Amino acid sequence: MVQCVRGRRVGMAALLMLVGLQACGTRGDPSRAGSPEELRDTLAAVAQASGAEVGLYYRDLQGGDSLLLSPDVRMHAASTMKVPVMMRLFLDDDEGVRSLDEPLEVTTVFRSIVDGSPFELDPGTDSDSTLYARVGESVSARELIGLMITRSSNLATNILIQTADAGRVTALLRELGADSMEVLRGVEDLKAFERGLSNTTTARDLGVVMATVAEGPRFSEESREEMLTILERQHFRANIPAGIPPGVHVANKTGWITGINHDAAVVFPPEDPPYVLVILIRGHPGEDQGESLAAELSRIVWEYHTRVP
Repeated sequence: MVQCVRGRRVGMAALLMLVGLQACGTRGDPSRAGSPEELRDTLAAVAQASGAEVGLYYRDLQGGDSLLLSPDVRMHAASTMKVPVMMRLFLDDDEGVRSLDEPLEVTTVFRSIVDGSPFELDPGTDSDSTLYARVGESVSARELIGLMITRSSNLATNILIQTADAGRVTALLRELGADSMEVLRGVEDLKAFERGLSNTTTARDLGVVMATVAEGPRFSEESREEMLTILERQHFRANIPAGIPPGVHVANKTGWITGINHDAAVVFPPEDPPYVLVILIRGHPGEDQGESLAAELSRIVWEYHTRVP
């Protein structure tokens, strides 16, 4: 039995067959992994050889294999926390709390969670500067969510967190079973950062978040589909999507700051069940801060999941 959803072909679960993987303690090693245990050993060896700290969560969404690698190591969430902010707002829309078409004023000035003092976002340090030209205008929450996710706009994020409320975002995470991911604040609140008040996550919790976007019963089917569509329009594709063949639907959200490079995705293979993959990387010594490592780990999981010989 096969279910098709907006171009994503979703198959029912089956036992994973033995597959051939290029697996390695160093890249290029021709050793093969054909079982979940071998897959875990392969991924662990690649992570260890990289010199970085890696948390990884892989789950077949149709009831097949799953794999955890340091899943409860807590790291700075960076921009991956923008996914639960989106979820809170979509659930509010589903429940009639507020509409996603509600206009919100664009401002660059926000208040620290430490003492309420103002701070201002700088377009020069934001991954998207287009919204700064619209200061004083009203923009719908729906449009701001698109900018927050697809271009990782910090300005859109802070406006939306003011609306969603960080405490309500974290409360939703607890309801969904993400027991330790925490959203405390928006971005560039330096006073909070200096006091260690930062948004954090684990690979396990971020995996729960992404699985909920794909299949969570708390959301309407329309909301799940729109959230996935937004994530599929992601502009930053150098991590998990880079390890997957072109043309495959990948709904992902990256997050990076100095020393941190994360990605979380729902992957929709055309002939196999969808799966969630989360890769958290801290302290990668390379200039790309771990992008190539994430792509390599993603490729290994893809080949295992899709039974590439």
